[in-house]
Amino acid sequence: MAQGIRRLGMSVAVLLGLALVALFATSGLLDREALRDAVEAQIRAVSGLEMVVNGDIEVSVFPASHVSFHDVDLKSPGTDGPALRAAVLTGNLRLLPLLLRRFEIADIVLSRPNIRIDRAADGSSNWTPFIDTLTHTMRPGADNPMSFSEIRLEDGEISYLDAASHAAETIGKIDLSLAWPSISRTFAATGQFDWRGERLDGSISVNDFLAALSGERSGLKVRIAGAPLKLAFDGAIANRASLMLEGTLSADAASLRNALRWAGQEPPGVGGFGPFALKARASVVGPQVALTNVNIELDKNVAEGVITYANNGRQSLQATLAAGALDFTPYLSTIRLLASGARDWNRQLFDLGAVNPIDLDMRMSAAKLTIGSSTLGRTALGANLRGGTLALSIGEAQIYGGIAKGSFGISRSDTVADVKAQFQFVDVDLMACASDLFGVRKLSGRGNLTVALEASGSSPFGLAQSLDGTASLTGHDGAITGFNVEQLLKRLERRPLSGGGNFRSGQTPFDTLNIGLRFHDGVATAEDIRIEGPAARISLTGTASVPAREFDLKGTASLASVAGAPPGFDLPFVVQGPWDDPLIFPDPESLIRRSPASAPLLDAVKDRKTRDAVRSVLERFTGQKKAEPDAAITPPAEAEPKPN
Repeated sequence: MAQGIRRLGMSVAVLLGLALVALFATSGLLDREALRDAVEAQIRAVSGLEMVVNGDIEVSVFPASHVSFHDVDLKSPGTDGPALRAAVLTGNLRLLPLLLRRFEIADIVLSRPNIRIDRAADGSSNWTPFIDTLTHTMRPGADNPMSFSEIRLEDGEISYLDAASHAAETIGKIDLSLAWPSISRTFAATGQFDWRGERLDGSISVNDFLAALSGERSGLKVRIAGAPLKLAFDGAIANRASLMLEGTLSADAASLRNALRWAGQEPPGVGGFGPFALKARASVVGPQVALTNVNIELDKNVAEGVITYANNGRQSLQATLAAGALDFTPYLSTIRLLASGARDWNRQLFDLGAVNPIDLDMRMSAAKLTIGSSTLGRTALGANLRGGTLALSIGEAQIYGGIAKGSFGISRSDTVADVKAQFQFVDVDLMACASDLFGVRKLSGRGNLTVALEASGSSPFGLAQSLDGTASLTGHDGAITGFNVEQLLKRLERRPLSGGGNFRSGQTPFDTLNIGLRFHDGVATAEDIRIEGPAARISLTGTASVPAREFDLKGTASLASVAGAPPGFDLPFVVQGPWDDPLIFPDPESLIRRSPASAPLLDAVKDRKTRDAVRSVLERFTGQKKAEPDAAITPPAEAEPKPN
């Protein structure tokens, strides 16, 4: 056995020696011009592209069999510029055919290639001849079945230009390996590349490459992974009249805001758009993408539904989604209407410079919706964004214990935002509603609120200054906190000049409440304010400044009279000061008139004849005349000493 093994080893060594001798002999006898011509012919036959060599040519047979072309251009026949330009194109040769003095390329390596893809408006490109040639050569029974087993790109770049959409993209630092289907029908490409400043790992696999080239249906798998986004597609592809894709699409990102910026879309505001995940059944037909069975998660909000995207000259996105619970607080946290002091409107200018290139039409329903400190029950809302104009509509929302309906629209004009709002709140909790909408925390009960307002400005303060519209409120079975009208009126009725004590304590219950306001240039005028309770009635007139958030009202409070009894006590009063903490004090003149001892003196002071008589008596006692109202005030003269 040992002798047999030695004989076998000697035989193998002899064969290897003969092969080496043959290689050296082939290297010395090789016709390099014929080799170059053969390689050029094969590249032309396989790719359909014309090869132009502008630099040197290197040929090596041992230890590696290859031919290298420097400064190479590959171009489609009849086109001006090259479709591909490489610093070095290396064709590795198959060994056995080489020993038989036949030159067959096993694989190709492109060093520092620059690939240019120009897509015309009709859908054709400068790579169309390459696709047509591949389709022809790969068909069974083709005249020239030659192909390459692999193509590698090292430090390459792809430039894409679409004449129809004027889109331009550049992918750089490409290190890619293309497994060419010389034996099997599967095509695969894996590698890394730089796109928009991010390093990405990518792979693509086509089950039937010939069918895909012919436009027939074929299986397709795509994977792209990087810091901004992970994307996967598993389905089928066809390209008969237009590109068609069907399959399962999944995507996720640690920050959707960063992913959108990387994709060239600037998201609104600075809050929200964080962790994101999407899984759906995708159908792509030309420039339209339809997603069904969508399961989407954004900022811990989970929703299901359908999404449609189209790019027919302008991008548009339509969506219908349903969710159990949604939290919109992250997206509205940057909209601060009030400044830090909570008594002055925010004067920071709106950022109206960015224009969203996507038209949005969204319908959404949720069993629970949270916006800041407000929580809504079952809600159906819609959002429409077109040409820089945003329109929000609420079909029906359970809020503040009642129902809300309405719409809100905002459009931009240069640096000014135009805002329109129309809302109707039915049978809501007045304390929660007034506190959230107007910052008023002294009202309780239930009621209906109707608001129709519009404003224009470059900041929340500017909107408050230009506010126009109307607002009406009807309430019942509630109270106004801050003073007790019944106790105050009864105390002042008995002792008008005793002082009302603490006016800003207690509460005034009411059976009905009616408020009608009209806004003009930021000033609200009270057209109808009536409060009727079991023991007192209140009526108010005056104005309220929206920019200053202050009241300037006058009213009358009356004790309710019993049938057959004389009229109750009436007390005029004034309401002034900030909305959240106004001053309320009675009219002093009316209190003086109510006092039996002080009323005649007040009448005497106001009556001219009585006032003149009193002045005459004073002059007799003092021996001097009172200065006229318009005369200069001089110090009184010293009295002359009386004679002893």
